[in-house]
Amino acid sequence: MATKSRFFRRLREGVAAFARRLRRDDRGAIAIQFALLALPLSILLFGVLDVSRLSLQRRQMQDALDAATLMAARSAATASADLDTTGDAAFLAEIAGMNLGLTASSSTFSVGTGNRVIGTATATLKPIIANLWQAGDFTVTATSEVVRSSKNLEVALVLDITGSMSGTRIADLKVAASDLVDIVIRDTQTPFYSKVALVPYAAGVNVDTYADMARGPIPVRNISNVAWLATGTSIRGVTKALPALLWSDNHGLVTGDRVFISGISGGVLTSMASLNGAIYTVTRLDSNVVYLNGIDTRLKSNSPSGGTIRKCLTSDCNLVVTTSAAHGFDTGDQISFANLGGLTTLNGQTYSITDLTSNTFDTGVPGLGTAAFTSGGTATCEQSTTPGCRRLAYVSNWGTNEVRALSTCVSERTGADAYTDAAPSTAFVGTNYPSTSADSYSPNPCPSAKITPLSSDKTALKAQINNYSVGGSTAGQIGLAWGWYMVAPNFGYIWPSASQRPAAYKSKDLMKVVIMMTDGAFNTPYCNGVIAANAGIGSGSDEDHINCNATNGDPFAQARALCTVIKNSANDITLYTVGFAVGSDYTAKTFLTDCASDSSKAFFPATGSELKASFTAIAREISSLRIAK
Repeated sequence: MATKSRFFRRLREGVAAFARRLRRDDRGAIAIQFALLALPLSILLFGVLDVSRLSLQRRQMQDALDAATLMAARSAATASADLDTTGDAAFLAEIAGMNLGLTASSSTFSVGTGNRVIGTATATLKPIIANLWQAGDFTVTATSEVVRSSKNLEVALVLDITGSMSGTRIADLKVAASDLVDIVIRDTQTPFYSKVALVPYAAGVNVDTYADMARGPIPVRNISNVAWLATGTSIRGVTKALPALLWSDNHGLVTGDRVFISGISGGVLTSMASLNGAIYTVTRLDSNVVYLNGIDTRLKSNSPSGGTIRKCLTSDCNLVVTTSAAHGFDTGDQISFANLGGLTTLNGQTYSITDLTSNTFDTGVPGLGTAAFTSGGTATCEQSTTPGCRRLAYVSNWGTNEVRALSTCVSERTGADAYTDAAPSTAFVGTNYPSTSADSYSPNPCPSAKITPLSSDKTALKAQINNYSVGGSTAGQIGLAWGWYMVAPNFGYIWPSASQRPAAYKSKDLMKVVIMMTDGAFNTPYCNGVIAANAGIGSGSDEDHINCNATNGDPFAQARALCTVIKNSANDITLYTVGFAVGSDYTAKTFLTDCASDSSKAFFPATGSELKASFTAIAREISSLRIAK
């Protein structure tokens, strides 16, 4: 710029000096020469000024285009059409204040490869002198290219599908949520990805095929042995007496033990061999001799040869199962058997058991007359009064005895990890035993809508949303927890595909978002996997409520605790809340305002159109935030 300025200044000075010399020179030839040269020199001078003016205006147009392209790149627009709209407005605003004298200007902005935004501009400039030797105006062009700095995006969308969302509300939610998916997930997933996970919730959250990993599988234990007799000791003799005395060195028996005798030789009914195959109760005489209570051997023949006396493992001489590891079953649990070798009559049967030790239990099945166990088999917990088995037996708020089946829904996690994102392998989340139409006149079932892990498949996500149906009460605290879990790295191993697993917190170029939507009060807390006695109005009938209060307390208090830890700076999660038509519900409104990352991220739409607008605003803000400023 400085070089060109010096050139024009010297040119003007040279022409002026030449003119002064001509004025001083009175020779006629010089005057004639000056007259002849003055016109072309003037044209040349003003032509050069035209070129200089053109160069300056082209640079200014380039500056305007650079600014407009940068603004388009920083916008939330992802499609070329949207980028063009944003960029055109910015370009016109930029050139308006420059007084460039440009006419017929136009600009275009589009998505380029490698996360680039490309801007081009074309304009015409009317020359002052140059049009004396050329026809038409000058055409000025400029190009600008901005590499769009961005971030990977993981969004968990937590959606209320309870009974109060029926009618137009669920229809409006489906449209709003689908619009958000369309805006947030970009068509191009490189070099940065954008994914959404779905958490529909009602009385619980249906985790589908991931239930066993999340809340633990139904207990199934491998069986290492089934027996009803101890090893026993050899018989040395039996007296002819009432009661009979039996000698067996170091028998280890005590008074009241039940024993089984076998292996005494002889085939005569009146011989001591007739003691074989029967169960007796003994009274201890000493370490080597016991009485066979009530047994008269006075009419039996000579002293026996051989034989073994063995103690029953239980007082009733029932079959005792030994498991390969601690079984965890309780007395009264109903246990089914499968794949037992030898004892095939037990396969497919269910028995109420008695817990004996950490890895043994009494089946209640008499051992006498059963076949010998050979190998293998499993024991499965079918029913218990503690959570975890296939069915839960409990006493309801009405005082009635109820039985409910385990579902693929989950309830709150309890204990030290109630409000952490610790892996389920460290602490399982809660089980869920809901009521159904088969066992309740006012059922509050597990919702049919299931969670969807992080995905960039817009078509599949929207199909899931469009299939949602409503019903049941509101366990918003469980939905919120699972919104967190969907973007929590510790839960990543649950999901089968690497693309579904969230990245580590605070990874480079990463943004995590949880959006919590509800239409009202949280009224469904749990105790032992069943809706608690102190659940709120609208959470089902008393027969479906267990007779104990919520383990973690009030559901809003639970949700508040979750909000606090989710927003912890270590997690680097942005939390949005949407209260749909909560109106004057002070508790819900206060909770949602406090729960959000800040008050600007709490939305309170009153109508379906406002709900759509709120979701769109959130989606655009998320898309804007993921663009580095």
